[in-house]
Amino acid sequence: MRILEHCEPRQVFYYFEEIAKIPHGSFHTAAISDYCMQFAHERGLEADQDECHNVVIIKEATEGYEDAEPIIIQGHLDMVCEKESDCPIDFEKEGLSLYVDGDFLKARGTTLGGDDGIAIAYALALLDAKDLPHPRLECVFTTEEEVGMLGATRLDVSKLKGHRMLNIDSDVEGIFLTACAGGVTAECSIPVQCEDAKGQRFALTLHGLQGGHSGSEIGKGRANAILEMGRILQQIGGKVGIRILALDGGCKDNAIPRECVAEVLTAPEDEGRLMGMARQAGKMLQKEYAATDPAIECNVEPLGDWEGTALDAQSQSKVLSFLRLAPNGIQRMCQEMEDLAETSLNAGIMKMGKASFSVSFSIRSSVKTRKEELMGRLSLLTELFGGSVAFSGDYPAWEYRKDSAVRRLVTEVYADLFGKKPKMEAIHAGLECGILSEKIPDLDCVSFGPDNFDIHTPNERLSIQSTERVWRFLLEFLKRAR
Repeated sequence: MRILEHCEPRQVFYYFEEIAKIPHGSFHTAAISDYCMQFAHERGLEADQDECHNVVIIKEATEGYEDAEPIIIQGHLDMVCEKESDCPIDFEKEGLSLYVDGDFLKARGTTLGGDDGIAIAYALALLDAKDLPHPRLECVFTTEEEVGMLGATRLDVSKLKGHRMLNIDSDVEGIFLTACAGGVTAECSIPVQCEDAKGQRFALTLHGLQGGHSGSEIGKGRANAILEMGRILQQIGGKVGIRILALDGGCKDNAIPRECVAEVLTAPEDEGRLMGMARQAGKMLQKEYAATDPAIECNVEPLGDWEGTALDAQSQSKVLSFLRLAPNGIQRMCQEMEDLAETSLNAGIMKMGKASFSVSFSIRSSVKTRKEELMGRLSLLTELFGGSVAFSGDYPAWEYRKDSAVRRLVTEVYADLFGKKPKMEAIHAGLECGILSEKIPDLDCVSFGPDNFDIHTPNERLSIQSTERVWRFLLEFLKRAR
């Protein structure tokens, strides 16, 4: 028996369950891309797959819609792979363990991949249906959206005839997005040196943080495990002699990091003070983040005598100073739209080796020059510590279109179905609409989706009832899109 057999719409959840069986984290999308191509070939649909594993599947218009302008249905194949620390899943080899909890669809110990598996499931259900009226459908499945929209950047749109697009990649039902921020990933690397050291070894673990999407949830005041660990180490180092052996935190630059681990060395006589200060730091954070991260904890574990190499004094000073000075969070609010972030950044991944220390940031802004200014600030800061910055995955903002036939039809259909007007908003997170708008002249589009909570975290949960309502909206929109 299928896990989602009794969930409606049945065909949509059938394909979601099929997708969940296939590993499809960013940079590991070949298998799910091949699945979509096989799906198209089995149904005799025109399909194309490029070297980036982007897939385009075309279904011709049904009777009476031959003269209607095509509709592009767009979503991305990759998901953010986050899991609880005790979850044994190997995201590169194993599928997800789905289960239903009341109205919610969840995955045990991991992200669900509703971002953006639900878009692919909707599209496959549409392509498989035999009795639904619609214009020509051009379903575009892109890859590596979560790591800089790399697939969309390289997508060949020459086979697309449509100039109307439904991007199904937002997560609040009834809110249709009409503009979004641009962004870029910045990896700041600082050279470090190690030297011989010995003493008592300890592991400091900061965990229990909420985390979340670095765009849509950057303004909620949640703790960043990487930067808070830097703060804790500097506080301890000011009173107890410590040497840093290892630093590791975060998994994705576009996810607010939930965990961070540091290994440090201290003299035997300072063992008690170090453990006491670490516990005190945990209590401090619990008080400061009681509203946003109530489960935050700082644990310290003694690992016994140790002899090897640790950061030398100058390198340790550079690392901790960088973590304390690095900008993070909202830098500027939008002047035209209330409660909308304009420019932000998120320290998402921290790594340390024997020769280098690095932190990867996700920079976002709806204003190109503000994005560039923040890139310059990070470069200047990193260079002050003798390092350099590598930028990748630069994507443009999606600008608001004043006259939109798609928005008008969306409003009409939604109001008729649900008795209220939908909300039209902009979002601080990035969407592929900006890239595709540059590729397709006069592209008229909106972004929407069902209620999906706590995306990019193991708490992600998709509302089943909301998924059904959005499916009804989608079918009615296509029916009226003559």
